[in-house]
Amino acid sequence: MDPALDTWDFSSPLISLWINRFYIYLGFAFGFSLWICFQIVIRKQNKNSQEKTAPKASQDLMMNGYMFRPKKEVFVSGVKIFYGSQTGTAKGFATVLAEALSSLDLPVAMINLKDYDPDDCLVEEVTSKNVCAFLVATYTDGQPPESAEWFCKWLEEAANDFRFGKTYLKGMRYAVFGLGNSVYVSHFNKVGKNVDKWLWMLGAHRVMTRGEGDGNVVKSKHGSIEADFTAWKAKFISRLQALCKGERKRCRGNCKKGKCESNQRSSEAAEPGSHTQEELHHGDAEEEEPFGSTSEEESDTEDHQSQNSVIDVEDLGKIMDHVKKEKREKEPQEGETSVIRSTVKSEASERRAMITPALREALTKQGYQLIGSHSGVKLCRWTKSMLRGRGGCYKHTFYGIESHRCMETTPSLACANKCVFCWRHHTNPVGTEWRWKMDQPEMILKEAIENHQNMIKQFKGVPGVKEERFEEGMTVKHCALSLVGEPIMYPEINKFLKLLHECKISSFLVTNAQFPAEIRDLKPVTQLYVSVDASTKDSLKKIDRPLFKDFWQRFLDSLKALAAKQQRTVYRLTLVKAWNVDDLQAYAELVSLGNPDFIEVKGVTYCGESSASSLTMANVPWHEEVVRFVCELVDLIPDYEVACEHEHSNCLLIAHKKFKIGGEWWTWIDYSRFQELIQEYEDSGGSKTFSAKDYMAKTPHWALFGANERGFDPKDTRYQRKNKSKDISGC
Repeated sequence: MDPALDTWDFSSPLISLWINRFYIYLGFAFGFSLWICFQIVIRKQNKNSQEKTAPKASQDLMMNGYMFRPKKEVFVSGVKIFYGSQTGTAKGFATVLAEALSSLDLPVAMINLKDYDPDDCLVEEVTSKNVCAFLVATYTDGQPPESAEWFCKWLEEAANDFRFGKTYLKGMRYAVFGLGNSVYVSHFNKVGKNVDKWLWMLGAHRVMTRGEGDGNVVKSKHGSIEADFTAWKAKFISRLQALCKGERKRCRGNCKKGKCESNQRSSEAAEPGSHTQEELHHGDAEEEEPFGSTSEEESDTEDHQSQNSVIDVEDLGKIMDHVKKEKREKEPQEGETSVIRSTVKSEASERRAMITPALREALTKQGYQLIGSHSGVKLCRWTKSMLRGRGGCYKHTFYGIESHRCMETTPSLACANKCVFCWRHHTNPVGTEWRWKMDQPEMILKEAIENHQNMIKQFKGVPGVKEERFEEGMTVKHCALSLVGEPIMYPEINKFLKLLHECKISSFLVTNAQFPAEIRDLKPVTQLYVSVDASTKDSLKKIDRPLFKDFWQRFLDSLKALAAKQQRTVYRLTLVKAWNVDDLQAYAELVSLGNPDFIEVKGVTYCGESSASSLTMANVPWHEEVVRFVCELVDLIPDYEVACEHEHSNCLLIAHKKFKIGGEWWTWIDYSRFQELIQEYEDSGGSKTFSAKDYMAKTPHWALFGANERGFDPKDTRYQRKNKSKDISGC
């Protein structure tokens, strides 16, 4: 044996390691791999914890020794609020919306459409990343307000001009809120609908469904136009917040073309700025097609086609049978649902009050004392004047009313007209029928008298107020149902009048000649007025802006109904220069139709600038012009003469000659005699009637036309006239 081998011991540990070196290397490699994996896991955990604790936008990264921050993508750069307003409501809503958006930390701009040039500026919104909100009102006959006329005209022409095309505003994002009143059924919110449609036709993207504010509290979805706007505003802000985050509405799986990629977006990381306009249109498909909807058959057929894109002709019959069967099963359920919905809606409508919170606030600021849900009382300025001994109103001159004892009230603030000369600036609601919650007449009268007395009490001790007149003023003797609105609309008007007469209060009721049936059914009143604001159909529509489509026939029927009344009747003519002072012959024909006892002709009172009307001081006739009109009218109606004058009110009274007895006028009213006659009428159950001449009284000389006092009571200090030499008697 070789001695060298004797020195090599195979049992040595080193030899064992050498023999098993492969396994040792493998162990080292496995351990190193575990260490590497452990380090990777730790680093990932540290990175995740840093991302959670530090905002993503504030992470600073190091690259080549320089610090930089990743650029944050802006999805919404600002909001532009466009408004077109006639009465100021849309402008007010725009202001409220701008204030609400201030919390989103976005630039907000309010733009009056009157000052906006769409030809130059609108196309800029395609790339501006702004969201445009349009708040537009609908004015007379479905026309836009004056401030938005040019914008709407340009938009309509562009939408129908092939040179602009269907992608002209592609990329622009917008939302529309329209203001209107559903009592104008034929053109409710027409302007808002048109603006929405024209923008959509030009390729703009609607970010949310169009909102519709309804001034008709009965049909308003939320009870008032203010509540409708509040609901729309909340949805708009929520939608805007989503847009600011780059979110968009999830696809409901109903995309017809099958190209929607919104489902893939949740599983794939999309690059910033990769959302195309086409994707946005798919994401909001249900809102981008407002003018057409698929039927149930089409929807069900599409569901079957989605399961199998190729359908055998032989299977079409089975598919259609299946569709029809499902439709038949759905019809009874839908019928029951519609009945339930209509019942709930009608019950909700009956519970709604005429006076909304916003309307209550507006009327209260104007000095109204509101009663219940639809009535009001207000202190007339002539009541205040006569308390001081400074003269009464023209009713005092013409009919002997004691102005300091007259209560001006109404059981219905709603009206069927929106007259251009409305002295309440259209703050009251409008309607064509009674569809509101109704208060009882006993409560209305009780609170009206209490509120009136409380307003009179405020004048106790006021310098100039006569003590005896203050004491008299605490007892109501007359009631002028002409405050605002249309009192004859109140369903319990006859009961209300009866309560007035039981309290020995005379009744002067004014109607706008749009409710002939109610005039025929009306019980006797002390004096019944009908407003005759124009002599022709076109001029009446222009000046009264009635809600009824058949307004002219209703107007004529009302005059005919007035002719059948046996008590005192009056035509009230309000002259508006350049509006209704022409065509005297037509006025004469209307007089022969209604045969009124009296005709009051009064120059319009200018109530200040109002966005609801274009009237100015130039439309107010001078007193001499009113006198000239009256004289010319009297020449065409031989049974009438000019009887009285109240120069301060720019008003004259034309009376039927039957009230001129022995060369003297008897236009005043014997109020005590009237109360006796109305009591006899009530006791007889309506069988014992009486006429206007049964309670007339002699008119004092100072009230007559041509008198030196010009209708001013010489007992009142303010209106004493001395050395009056002006002669305007020439009729």
